[in-house]
Amino acid sequence: MIHLSKQLHNEFPNDEAILRKLKSESPHFERLNRAHSEIDARIYHAEIGVEPLSQVLLEDLKKQRLALLDEISALVRNSRQPVD
Repeated sequence: MIHLSKQLHNEFPNDEAILRKLKSESPHFERLNRAHSEIDARIYHAEIGVEPLSQVLLEDLKKQRLALLDEISALVRNSRQPVD
């Protein structure tokens, strides 16, 4: 089964097919998805108190997650556009 970050499903609810296609065909997207999932999990664990992190590190992780999401968003957007 192809694993995609739950947050990606929430961020791109109308692009499930594009996400799955990118996941199966793009090693770059796979790396981004994996990194996003790992960072998202660390943030979640920090916020619920499972993995204590300094406020500085938590903010840094959130910035990294946002940068990954921006890059993923660009890939999804480019996949929506018809190829000439």
